[in-house]
Amino acid sequence: MKKKIVLAFSGGLDTSIILKWLQNEYDAEVVTFTADIGQGVEIKDAKEKAEQLGVKQIFVEDLQDEFVRDYVFPMFRANTLYEGCYLLGTSIARPLIAKRQIEIAHEVGAEFVSHGATGKGNDQVRFELGYYANDPKIKVIAPWREWDLKSRAQLLDYAMQNQINVPKDKLNEAPYSMDANLLHTSYEGKILEDPWLEPDESMFLRTKNPEDAPDKPTFITISFQNGDPTSINDEKLSPSKLLSKLNQIGGENGVGRLDIVENRYVGMKSRGVYETPGGEILLVARRAMESLTLDGESCHLKDEIMPKYAKLIYNGFWFSPERIMLQSLVDQSQKKVNGLVKLKIYKGNIIVVGRKSEDSLYSQSMATFEEDTVYNQEDAEGFIKLNALRLKILKNRT
Repeated sequence: MKKKIVLAFSGGLDTSIILKWLQNEYDAEVVTFTADIGQGVEIKDAKEKAEQLGVKQIFVEDLQDEFVRDYVFPMFRANTLYEGCYLLGTSIARPLIAKRQIEIAHEVGAEFVSHGATGKGNDQVRFELGYYANDPKIKVIAPWREWDLKSRAQLLDYAMQNQINVPKDKLNEAPYSMDANLLHTSYEGKILEDPWLEPDESMFLRTKNPEDAPDKPTFITISFQNGDPTSINDEKLSPSKLLSKLNQIGGENGVGRLDIVENRYVGMKSRGVYETPGGEILLVARRAMESLTLDGESCHLKDEIMPKYAKLIYNGFWFSPERIMLQSLVDQSQKKVNGLVKLKIYKGNIIVVGRKSEDSLYSQSMATFEEDTVYNQEDAEGFIKLNALRLKILKNRT
């Protein structure tokens, strides 16, 4: 009996070549799995491409709500940023794909899984840590680490020899390396390999140039319950539709572009350009909501653990016990993060203009600069002297 391999299949040229290579080199029956997590047009072609390449078992699944509800929203509860700015759009998608790929492998009786990540990137780590966390006995095939196709010309030659359709645009200069899902679109390669060069405006697919965005601001109100957004302008939406709506609003107003040089887990630096319009809006709104409803030490503790949490996700440790422990801490903090945040979105800017909550800890009577009866300013003297005590002792010793 032929061995079975479940391949994470995008329907694009690279994974089509991988599919045929697995069939040829391993004499295997390849089962394809395509996860629809909001990446767009590729999904429509994936089933047809797999059929053309002789695949009998084809899985194409809409996981958009699960992706946002069970992965994006929990990550955002921690206000997660990798190296201070990256919203982890690629990183957070990989554990879901890996988990479902293992489930399919069990369903079809496959002992192998495969992916299209290269041997230089982070995704190979994320996929494979996800595989092993869900099935320690699974066997992994990573073609980019095994085959002798070392150049783009060799890849195209292999495609031609095996009657794999190569779109005309793929025959010219190598396109940007892209990854897309409901949270973001990423770009690497071409002129982006030189961190001094500005990308062409034509590269961006999800956001308008802020200079070309409308001259009139857009106002929106986002409602939160237990730390997660539930509605926009009083319209209750599913997780995926809510993020899609924020993407549309942000993209039209030039919000969400990021150009960074990041530190990959495998040890090298790489430059990436990202579009994450809905995510940028959500991050600003969530922090505004927490500023009203979380006490100071809880806010500060979350800010302290966030870089560790972000690094775990970036490096592929979504299923690790330490990430799950941190998630429990974060989720405990969100039980009173309820209320409304009003934003003004204008030419690449997200401006908080209002926030309110029935669970607010903000006291206008205490914060006022006018006369009040709830705060005795004389109490501050003793507070300061106690905090100054160790400083005085240190100074006296010198």
